[in-house]
Amino acid sequence: MIPLEEAIHKMTWLNAEKIGIEDRGLVEPGMKADLTVFDPDTVIDKAEFGDPHQFPEGIEYVTVNGQLVLENGEYTGALPGRILRKNADKQ
Repeated sequence: MIPLEEAIHKMTWLNAEKIGIEDRGLVEPGMKADLTVFDPDTVIDKAEFGDPHQFPEGIEYVTVNGQLVLENGEYTGALPGRILRKNADKQ
């Protein structure tokens, strides 16, 4: 196992940097606001091979491009995301 901070780094900024997406992966002014608020003691993936379409538990808030997508653990219906491509122009 690796520390939580290292896992988050590897899933966010490190990957964004590798594929040339310059406006993602860090919480800084000018970056896209893709954030997840979760409890590391209770977060768990509920999906199973036979029933893959299940939301995880322990995730309370998610923002994509600064828009709230999950609030108090409930999907808001918002669809602010877009496909990210390597070295794509900023939108």
